[in-house]
Amino acid sequence: MKKLLLLCVAGILISCASNQNTCALLDHALSVAGKQLLSMDSVADTTSGVLRSWDGEGYKIMPHTDWTCGFYPGTLWLYYQLTGQEKFCALAKKYTARLSDIPALTDTHDLGFMVFCSYGKQQECLRDSVSAAAILKAAESLASRFNEKIGLIRSWDFGPWNYPVIIDNMMNLEMLFWASEQSGVSKYRQIAIQHADKTMLNHFREDASSYHVVSYNDDGTVESKGTFQGYSDDSRWARGQAWGLYGYTMCFRHTGFERYLAHARRIAELILAQESIPEDGIPYWDYDSPDIPDTARDASAAAITASALLELCEYVSDEDATRYERYAKNILCSLSAEPYLAMPGSNGYFILKHSTGAASLGSEIDVPLNYADYYYLEAVGRFARRNNINFKK
Repeated sequence: MKKLLLLCVAGILISCASNQNTCALLDHALSVAGKQLLSMDSVADTTSGVLRSWDGEGYKIMPHTDWTCGFYPGTLWLYYQLTGQEKFCALAKKYTARLSDIPALTDTHDLGFMVFCSYGKQQECLRDSVSAAAILKAAESLASRFNEKIGLIRSWDFGPWNYPVIIDNMMNLEMLFWASEQSGVSKYRQIAIQHADKTMLNHFREDASSYHVVSYNDDGTVESKGTFQGYSDDSRWARGQAWGLYGYTMCFRHTGFERYLAHARRIAELILAQESIPEDGIPYWDYDSPDIPDTARDASAAAITASALLELCEYVSDEDATRYERYAKNILCSLSAEPYLAMPGSNGYFILKHSTGAASLGSEIDVPLNYADYYYLEAVGRFARRNNINFKK
């Protein structure tokens, strides 16, 4: 199996030697993705829950309030953006509409994932009042979880922590920035900046790697630093590093603050220099797992990293942009072929294989995940725009 994987990697690297070959590879992958998304509709349409993963025998179906509820409709919107095929627009509207009660939730910090990856993409595509209203409502709900004294948005309402904040929460700030820009309500932007600043202060080590969970005392001091989904409190959980890279790159886009750009670049350099990441660019689920190379990969972390790097390219020198794009392109080429791209009709109709949700918890190990598909298509779109590739036929 390892020999086969190495041969596949070598073939991918050769096939991606030029953008012309990359375009052909991505075009094939998009054809597969379209078939998978349409087949997924036949299953998703018959359940009120969220098809989050597939273990080879059945789906992991979560309540429609699960943090991943926005990814399937969001993936449909992304596919519509890439191809212009109207049937995907219709499907995306159908599944986004099913989330109409989500923006009012105040018991979750994941509203950015849930609403901005669904209604946010609808807003990008249609500029409609329905999606705008949903996003603004969700921003107000998310803002209600901000504690002024602590200076952060609370993440979980469970567990042994006093006031837990996870690195994933950086991803939910984009919705607050958008809401502030569109509504003129400054508090959303102020909350996002305060959260990003205090996360940057306490979540990161000297080498720019991040903890997963930092909990705070009521006076705003740090209670503890550790992990919930990584290998250990001091290890570098792969998806956590990707969330940080993406989050601070996005924060720079919305603020222009050089401190965010500098921090994103530090994380990028950490990732690019990481020796435990294989040549195909798909990391093991934790950079510091003692079981490497005999442990699971995380295609979701790779897809998020690729998408973030392709945006970061827009804000750095040509020399650095070339390095970042080359790294992201390698990831995309890997994900767009075996062993990561599913065969049509397989893999529970998910696009990508070999993601890992929480190996430390024994959950979703080496399986497809709906958010891996989302960030993969987002990365494909960003690569296409940078290279003037048009997939619309």
